[in-house]
Amino acid sequence: MKLNLDARAKLAERIILSLDAPSDEENLRLWVLEAERRLKDLRAEKAKEAPAEEVFRRARAAILCGE
Repeated sequence: MKLNLDARAKLAERIILSLDAPSDEENLRLWVLEAERRLKDLRAEKAKEAPAEEVFRRARAAILCGE
């Protein structure tokens, strides 16, 4: 209770979010499902690969532009 209002709000938010966070096992299961979905899309030519350098370049540009 000695924290200022902003610090208490941030702490409360982190505590609430932690209640909804998936377990490590659930997180792993969800990532495996996502990886399998992406591989299926690649094989079905519903998605295409992009070099990591290009992906990171686009991400940096989007962050700098505020997108």
